[in-house]
Amino acid sequence: MEIVFSQVSDTAPRAGTCRYAPEKRRTTVADVVESTASLEDLRPLPHPRIKLQGQVEQSPELTPASLMQLTTGFWSFKSFAAAVELELFTKLSNLGSATLEAASEALGMPDRPTDLLLAACASLGLLEKTGNEYRNAPVAEEFLVVGRPYYFGGFVRFCDQREYPAWHRVVQALRTNRPATWDPETQDSPFAAEDPVMMALFWEAMYSISTFTARALGDSYDFAAHNRLLDVGGGQGAFPIELCRRYPHLSATVFDLPHVCDLAEDKIAESGLGNVLDTTAGDFLDDQPLPSGYDVILLSMILHDWDEASNRQLLAKCYAALPPGGAVVVCELVLNPERTGPPAAALMGMNMLIETEGGKNYSETEYTTWLLEAGFEQPRVVPLAAAGANAAIVAVKG
Repeated sequence: MEIVFSQVSDTAPRAGTCRYAPEKRRTTVADVVESTASLEDLRPLPHPRIKLQGQVEQSPELTPASLMQLTTGFWSFKSFAAAVELELFTKLSNLGSATLEAASEALGMPDRPTDLLLAACASLGLLEKTGNEYRNAPVAEEFLVVGRPYYFGGFVRFCDQREYPAWHRVVQALRTNRPATWDPETQDSPFAAEDPVMMALFWEAMYSISTFTARALGDSYDFAAHNRLLDVGGGQGAFPIELCRRYPHLSATVFDLPHVCDLAEDKIAESGLGNVLDTTAGDFLDDQPLPSGYDVILLSMILHDWDEASNRQLLAKCYAALPPGGAVVVCELVLNPERTGPPAAALMGMNMLIETEGGKNYSETEYTTWLLEAGFEQPRVVPLAAAGANAAIVAVKG
């Protein structure tokens, strides 16, 4: 069997972008997964036509298999979340490896449910099995063992305890245009210090995602031209910690709410970078100007939490705070101009319906338009490959 891809292009190729040639051609898998230079090119690939040996080309039978996968997606998440809640990966790490019976004893569960959970986690690539013994797969050993530096289990528990129940009310959120995880009548924002689940799980949960997204940003965008970075809404400081490690000449400040700055100061102390990193408490949504004296301002995974008016106001404050030649870096899961994908950005937008009053994931076109209308020049898109962002939009104050 051979697979033939065909594509008809109605536009000429642009420099620096990946386009299929206008004529029908045979394409290897490697050709299909070429990187793109702009989110404009992140469109679904055409379905392949399948040609059986010695037969004419046939279209594949349409089946509900993809719908079945969509429908049962929660099976994977809830099995994963249960394993995290039971600290399966931590216990297997302590044991090194374990038989079904040893795992049952460690979990305090009967053999049957333990057997089912182990099989599910192995099928998801979280466990490996040799003979009759299970052990953590490398990704589980690195990120799902309690106490590891980049423990990801907090994010899993946050989604399981806060967002999953709220998604049961997604139709209500769609009809009322109101968040489902908190009540705007009694709470100022989803990031309030009074929210116990947010304080217990969210900030720590975001640290692992932010750390690796920051590394991707540092690899893709050169901060060598900058000296002082202001991370607006910087959370626990994962971005400045990673960027200052990669660029030793760089110093940085986390600007966030007072209770978040307290958390960031702990992480900064742990990093050993207290000589180049500090915090400044404030609310970037109030009427006060942003701190000045910085030549680059980072807005990472911030703008999707707020409505267009709030974002435009924040970009205007960034412009006012920067010196001529200073840059703003917007790091986000960005939609393509048509707002048809990629899925990570589009589905995060749905999650913003659940979590925020006015937030949504925006397109490359929207971000560049806001930046230009705020006075910035030369906006450009820097593609990223990270859990927290697929692009950075960089613009300069003239």
